[in-house]
Amino acid sequence: MTDLEAALRRAVRGEVGFDTTSRALTTMDASNYRRVPLGVVAPRDADDVAAVLEVCRKHAVPVVARGGGTSIAGQATGTGVVLDFTRHMNRLVGIDPEARTAVVQPGVVLDRLQDAAAPHGLRFGPDPSTHSRCTLGGMIGNNSCGSHSVAWGTTADSVRELSVLTARGRRLRLGREWSGAPEGLRGLVDGELARLRTGFPDLPRRISGYALDALLPERGADVARSFCGSEGTLGVLTEAVVRLVESPRARALAVLGYADEAGAAEAAAGLLPLGPLTVEGMAVDLVPSTRGLPRGGAWLFVETGGDTEAEARARAEAVVRAADVVDALVVTDPGGQRTLWRIREDASGTATRMPDGSEAWPGWEDCAVPPVRLGGYLRDFRRLLTAHGLRGTPYGHFGDGCIHVRIDFDLLSADGVARFRRFSQELADVVVAHGGSLSGEHGDGQARAELLPRMYGAETVALFERAKAVWDPDDLLNPGMLVRPAPLDANLRFSVLPREPVDVEFGYPSDGGDFSAAVRRCVGVAKCRTTSVSGAGVMCPSFRATGEEAHSTRGRARLLHEMLAGELVTDGWRSTEVRDALDLCLSCKGCRSDCPVEVDMATYKAEFLHHHYAGRRRPAAHYAMGWLPVWLRWTARTRTAPVVNALASVRPLAAVAKRLGGIAREREVPRLAGETFSRWWRRRGERPTEGGDLVVLWPDTFTEHLSPTVGRAAVRVLEAAGLRVALPPTLRGRAVVGDGTSRSPLALLTARRGKVCCGLTYVSTGQLDRARAVMRRTLDLMAPVLETSAPVVVLEPSCAAALRTDLPELLHDDPRAARLAARVLTFAEALERHAPDWAPPEVNLPAVGQTHCHQHAVLGDAADRRLRESAGLTGELSGGCCGLAGNFGFEAGHYEVSAACAEDQLLPAVREAPDGAVVLADGFSCRTQLEQLAGVRGRHLAEVLAERLD
Repeated sequence: MTDLEAALRRAVRGEVGFDTTSRALTTMDASNYRRVPLGVVAPRDADDVAAVLEVCRKHAVPVVARGGGTSIAGQATGTGVVLDFTRHMNRLVGIDPEARTAVVQPGVVLDRLQDAAAPHGLRFGPDPSTHSRCTLGGMIGNNSCGSHSVAWGTTADSVRELSVLTARGRRLRLGREWSGAPEGLRGLVDGELARLRTGFPDLPRRISGYALDALLPERGADVARSFCGSEGTLGVLTEAVVRLVESPRARALAVLGYADEAGAAEAAAGLLPLGPLTVEGMAVDLVPSTRGLPRGGAWLFVETGGDTEAEARARAEAVVRAADVVDALVVTDPGGQRTLWRIREDASGTATRMPDGSEAWPGWEDCAVPPVRLGGYLRDFRRLLTAHGLRGTPYGHFGDGCIHVRIDFDLLSADGVARFRRFSQELADVVVAHGGSLSGEHGDGQARAELLPRMYGAETVALFERAKAVWDPDDLLNPGMLVRPAPLDANLRFSVLPREPVDVEFGYPSDGGDFSAAVRRCVGVAKCRTTSVSGAGVMCPSFRATGEEAHSTRGRARLLHEMLAGELVTDGWRSTEVRDALDLCLSCKGCRSDCPVEVDMATYKAEFLHHHYAGRRRPAAHYAMGWLPVWLRWTARTRTAPVVNALASVRPLAAVAKRLGGIAREREVPRLAGETFSRWWRRRGERPTEGGDLVVLWPDTFTEHLSPTVGRAAVRVLEAAGLRVALPPTLRGRAVVGDGTSRSPLALLTARRGKVCCGLTYVSTGQLDRARAVMRRTLDLMAPVLETSAPVVVLEPSCAAALRTDLPELLHDDPRAARLAARVLTFAEALERHAPDWAPPEVNLPAVGQTHCHQHAVLGDAADRRLRESAGLTGELSGGCCGLAGNFGFEAGHYEVSAACAEDQLLPAVREAPDGAVVLADGFSCRTQLEQLAGVRGRHLAEVLAERLD
């Protein structure tokens, strides 16, 4: 234990973390930069903050304040002690509806304040796209803005009073008329009045530098306002009084289509006199699908408000009439508006990939110019990109003249980094030539502070340095930011990664087979840190259960990044820190779809476990549940399911078995079916040989041995729809498709018997060599099917997802894998595509339950929604993950997190279900979780439909 760590542990009541994991989780924010801290402290209150500052001052160690870690310029990283305000100092102290103010601690997440203010008809004006995870402290530090700034301004416009601790321990209450000003600040300003009146560009999004002009007497000498945007370099915020604004009772969204981004940019300023709440712009490059958008190559999202829906719509229609558009759309439905806004909010992550999949990075993502000059600035910006051979897709707050863009800089080679520097310098000059600010929202940090002399001149930057010395004479707080900055091309987070591809098992097709590139996908926007799920979203259930950064997708990606870097995490694939962080990853695959950059932590976890346990003994659960298909197959072959069920019902025997198998003691062992699905199929006898399309029904392990009733129901429904059902061949060799086996005498003599398997249980436990062998055997068995045009219908969503993604990505060298993956259909997809004229039986009941996480992430549920609607099953299924997630919830040590995940969405939805509601759960894990935690029987959609066929 170092002297610093020991002193901090004695001085503060909050957590002190100098361990590898704590440090690795805070090396980066959402920027291009990486700095390794000495340790992390989570203070409990202002006294703890004061104690940290005193200890660090004595040890000459810098201090960096950190909120959600979503800053994009590097200002939330540091080499000293990082203060994490999200753990304890995250309270909403109170709301005064009459005064329209709120008192907050720095770690409170913006959405929490919005939720508390909403019942009073109020809201906090600024709303960055990271509103579900950014903190008020970070917003004040960066002077954040968001899409509604044309109506309600920046964070500085919403601040009333700030409680601040200086680096030397003085407690100040900042406000207007010099309230709380440190000694020497007023004298500094009085001596520079002329410079402060003439040296600052007048535009709505001037975030760069210190806001010293807010201290002018004609502006109320507002010390609190001048503190906003100081990026933690002047003092440490401990509490804030912020202004709330009245929220419109109704809103409408006008989406205006233009031929290109320049047309949209030039139109934006002309809409401001109409009093819109937002004027946001984006081009087609950032839109995965233009479905639901009006025609055009670029769009403005213009929101209007009113006391009634009619009033809001009328204002939106007035915007449409005033705009010279290619096409337009006005939406008043809140759900429709949320869907459209999600497209815009996800752009901060989507923009990190170019249309061809190559990487793009921040650094110049939020310059701002006067709105009337935006069109000209964008044209100059495009010309500069072309001159440097770079690409980027601008989007952002067109009404404020603020543009976000990620650019495909090469930050891995010396030549690429040199071009990054030259481009940054030249673009700074372009911005200044248009009367703009280097930062229009995200702050200067390390990305732009070096270039501030180009915007303000050397004398004003020297004034910034003098102001910093007044507040923080020891340069203790976030040094290297804003004044005396580090070079913009130093401390790049990519410089520590290996230059040669890492030897891995999966193909990583979207990353050129490079595991480092896959890990680099996480840019830190932290959508995985949201504390509630919207709609059918899933990511990240373990973070919502624990609230720990290490259990978020971002946290795990950061640890993998440090593992590859080898500086902090020094034992590579053998790392216990990475293993422990991945241990609570449910492999739900939610991040694969919900993360804006499609980080696939389930695959990374499987990859890591494969290498981590190579040549070593694995946890017992890997053998007990990873090899589950083998154990169940032997049970079926020996017809000992009744014996196994009887033994499992004896509690002492079950307890011993669970302990030996690494299974949570709280779990009940599921009962095995007395008759497997395949045996029922053979006993069933004759089947139609003529009629509709042939479909091959996949007998997954769960349907085969644990829920054969699902398979039987699916057969009934598929045949009722006029389809011919077959099972996959069970003989390798000259097998035929149609009856699940081969009756050819020659085949019986020359072929070997086997059962198809997707390999899911081996993949989820990281036994990739075994998974690969099982998959190749499956492809051999499925060879006759691949010679036909028959689809493969998979009832278990997790198995279908494994066949769609894990199979071709693990066997990337076998073309049969991609062919089989392309054949996989869900139950609903099979009916929709191969029996389009069939009408399902009418159920006409409300439905509750949860869309399977793998279905949401990999397969999609559009066909399921349409099938439910056709059958009269009403209501929406919840999002999230059931928490059992295959082997995860059964493993010892996971029960509490598993149950917490179920309580997040699934169990409340079932408890609140109307009388007579059908509980739908297509996944075996989901049905098991419902039965064991709620005593509720969930059913596969096939079972519900089959029941009504009569």
